[in-house]
Formats: sequence, structure tokens, C-alpha cells
Amino acid sequence: MDSNRQPTQTPDPPPPSLPAHARLTLNRCNLPAVILGSLTYQHHPVDLELDGIAPLHTPLLRNLDAIPGHRARARHFQDYMRWRFLLDLPEEAGLTRGRRGRAKADYQRMVRGWSFDSDGREGAVLKRWVESRFGLLARHHAGPLHGRGSETYLRYVAAGTQGLYATNALESQLDLLYTYGQYELGRRAPADTHLRLYRGINRIDEHEVLERVGRHRYRVLLNNLNSFTSERERADEFGDYILETEVPRPKVFFYNRLLPDLLKGEDEYVVIGGVYEVRISVL
Repeated sequence: MDSNRQPTQTPDPPPPSLPAHARLTLNRCNLPAVILGSLTYQHHPVDLELDGIAPLHTPLLRNLDAIPGHRARARHFQDYMRWRFLLDLPEEAGLTRGRRGRAKADYQRMVRGWSFDSDGREGAVLKRWVESRFGLLARHHAGPLHGRGSETYLRYVAAGTQGLYATNALESQLDLLYTYGQYELGRRAPADTHLRLYRGINRIDEHEVLERVGRHRYRVLLNNLNSFTSERERADEFGDYILETEVPRPKVFFYNRLLPDLLKGEDEYVVIGGVYEVRISVL
């Protein structure tokens, strides 16, 4: 027997991938869901681009480059949205007399609705949008969504469908809102790849735990859309423990400071889900 032979080292297990039951095969961006929803992506993110959005709206992005102030850029973006989607002219957008009320179901109403109740109709629309664009299936909406035949799942699908019915290209509005948010984050801090964000919870099993990797560290599967805060002190208002994680910049869908005066407060971030490594701490 060779006494100098070194013992074989067992390689570390690969980090958790996005489970098959939490993703779609197809999406509408430059990375498949199995990659963008993985732990590897959290550690090594790249920009996410929705199909066709940047080329279609090149004039908007070019004009934003020439505007120095954040508030002025936000006003320009909102003016562009009103012009592009005829938000002030529902009849010209093709909405008939009986459907004019649906013109109010625009991107701003979706954001306000999420802030008020993420399990409401607007929240269902946004989660269905994430499914379509990024291929990440919702895991929770007014209850766990573990079975496609369950009553909770059917109510979720119905709410999302009703929220989109007879709207003015609402999903395209959300595409552009995401793209603008990414533009602003990149302009504000181009070297930053991640944001440290916090979420108040009462129990770790409120989330789907895939693996425990330390005394206070877990790998979890988050819902496909989630609310976080940039202020640790605010997170303790929503639970007995604080979940802390590094969120890839491309996974920020919206944050309150993006459109000043639309929402109260400045610290909420709406984050696209998938597998994340998180740290749990006691208040």
C-alpha cells in the first residue's frame, strides 16, 4: 500500500438549481429560467434583456441619456408611457365605451396595487407577468400554489386573467417599466452588481428551504415576486426575524424611488425570485 497517497477529497455538492416544478421551459428574455433562477445566477449575475424591448424603444433610452436629473428622467419616462400607450386617450387605443374603465389598469395602478396588497388582483397580474417574461412560476398567492388543480391556484389564474382583460397592452407597459428601472439602477451605480436588501419574517419555513448551509444561512426558493426593503430597521416592522440577502441588480423589477411621488416611502424594492442564499438574524 502506498503510504504517500493522498486521501481522495469529496467535491463540494453543486449549489441548488431552480427546481423543475418552479419554472417554465420557455420565457421571453435572454436567459432560460433554469439559469436566471439558480443560485449560480445570484452569485454571478448578468444583465437580463426582455425580447425586443430595447430595439423597439431606442428613442426613449437615447433621450434619457441626455437628461441629467433623476426626477426629470422620471417625468420624461411617464410622458413617454402616456404617448406610447395612449394612456390619456382610451378611445384612440381601441377601448370601446364599455371598456374605457379598463384604461385605468395601467402600470402605475399595478405598482400601487402591489404596494397595497401583493395577494390582490394587481399582484396576480405582476406574478403572471414574471412567469411569462422570466419563466419563474409563482409559489404563493393568497396561499401556497403547489398544485395546478388546487382552488388557490385556480383563483390566482383567474385574478391574473381578469386583471389583464381589456387592458391597453398592460404587459408591454410592465416590460418597459422593468427596462427603465434597470436603466436607472445602472446609471446610479454602474459598478454595483448587487443590492443588500432585507425582509421581515416570523419563521424561516415561510419560505421553501432547499438547504441549510450554516447556523444562520439557508438556500431558499423565493416566490417569483417579493417585497424587500433597503432599510434593515424597516424590516423589523414585518416580523420577528430579518432575512438578509444580496439581490442581483437585474432582479429588481421596481423600487419606490424610481418614480417619485407615485408611492409613499422610498425603501421598498420589488424583487424577482428564484433560488437565493439568505442569512437569518434575530432583531
